Amino acid sequence: MEKVGIMDRITAQPGVMVGKPTIRGMRITVEQLLKALANGITADQLLNDYPELEKEDIRAALLYASQLVDEERVYAVGAK
Repeated sequence: MEKVGIMDRITAQPGVMVGKPTIRGMRITVEQLLKALANGITADQLLNDYPELEKEDIRAALLYASQLVDEERVYAVGAK
């Protein structure tokens, strides 16, 4: 059995959720998971609400978001 890397759990397909990053091609978006976690929903609650979801999926969503933020830069424009 081939080991799947954590970031392989994040997929984006034009025909699924209008191309937003999803978990393993399911109709659960990374955005949906992040907003739920930010609003106080626990990982255990998410796993109960979405039986097809796995703990590694939540970790992948968090890692995906952290990598996006890591690439973000703010540059001063017209600084005096």
